[in-house]
Amino acid sequence: MISRRDVLKSLGVGAVASSVPGVAFANGSGDTKFVLVVLRGAVDGLAIAAPYGDGNYRSVRGELAIPDPANSDGLLKLDGMFGLHPALPNVYRSYLDGEAAVIHAIASPYRERSHFDGQDLLESGGTKVGAMRDGWLNRALSSLDSKSGEEAAIALAPNTPLVLRGPNSVTSWAPSKLPDADDGTLERLQRLYADDEFFASRLQQALHSQEIAGDQMSPSETRGRGSEGKQFAELMSSAARFLTADGGPAIAVVELGGWDTHANQGTINGSLANRLGSLDTGLKNLRNGLGDAWKQTAVAVVTEFGRTVRVNGTRGTDHGTGTAALLLGGAVNGGRVIADWPGLADSNLYSGRDLMPTSDLRSLFKTVLAEHLEISLAHIEREVFPDSAAAQPMQGLIKT
Repeated sequence: MISRRDVLKSLGVGAVASSVPGVAFANGSGDTKFVLVVLRGAVDGLAIAAPYGDGNYRSVRGELAIPDPANSDGLLKLDGMFGLHPALPNVYRSYLDGEAAVIHAIASPYRERSHFDGQDLLESGGTKVGAMRDGWLNRALSSLDSKSGEEAAIALAPNTPLVLRGPNSVTSWAPSKLPDADDGTLERLQRLYADDEFFASRLQQALHSQEIAGDQMSPSETRGRGSEGKQFAELMSSAARFLTADGGPAIAVVELGGWDTHANQGTINGSLANRLGSLDTGLKNLRNGLGDAWKQTAVAVVTEFGRTVRVNGTRGTDHGTGTAALLLGGAVNGGRVIADWPGLADSNLYSGRDLMPTSDLRSLFKTVLAEHLEISLAHIEREVFPDSAAAQPMQGLIKT
């Protein structure tokens, strides 16, 4: 028998999946918006925001050291210690506008080097791999969903990521990999399922979601070198359309992979620079698409862990620990780097090889939930991030 998902895929429109039927959205917290961008593969935080002012930076980074801000093709100066990667000009513009912050030397509680396990703790919000089967953002929705029985969050991904899985209702959307069905085919399907409440409603939901999302890359364009970055940029434009749709969701989760730079990582050019450029374009598309809603938006850009301080034998970096996160948006009190900087001397490295984490990603997430989405700190500590008392919220990251 054909499955329900197969029917939606066969339409050639965006796939819709929900933990309960329906694609009706409800703003969870007034006009505020939150976008979580998960960079899968472990991003080199020392490349996102290089500590050029650390006296050990150039010696330990070797050929991966990025030129100082004084160079025309060098880092974008954040302050006297840190510079942003030159492939992030739009993030830098937000930083200069006071709408972006870099949180450095940050990590989840995870201290090993498995992508799968690292992403598990990043998204579950737990302290032990596999101990929690739902996501911290889904658990946070119970406070928002109390205002409505409809979905306040959407994942723009083929499958709902762990961070949004759980008992609270969410939905997901992703562009189809099949060619679009023509109008005649859609009309025949509408007639075919006119008397079938389930399939008729799913067809209308899929068409409605596709209408909101707008035009996407054709199937032939979704393959080949550089296509993933282009898809991400389009997904961020679609995220903006969902978030600003009438009755649209308050929260969106978007993913971008390809950050596992074991070989030929590069500096101002190369695989990492290309990926950062795709991230930057996507964030620009989100901002442009949100329009005035950007003023009430916070965007957190995070990854499962960082990479080694030193270059490896294949001109790349291996799995590490501490990294950098970004928080940007019109609601963000930015224009600064937040870091209890541990230093890059051998004695200051984690396990003698990684950037030592001095802040907790859960602290960042707690700040967004409490100060931006206005979820009670008691609920956050009890339900969203249990056993996390040591990870206190960061003060002053959200404009009052």
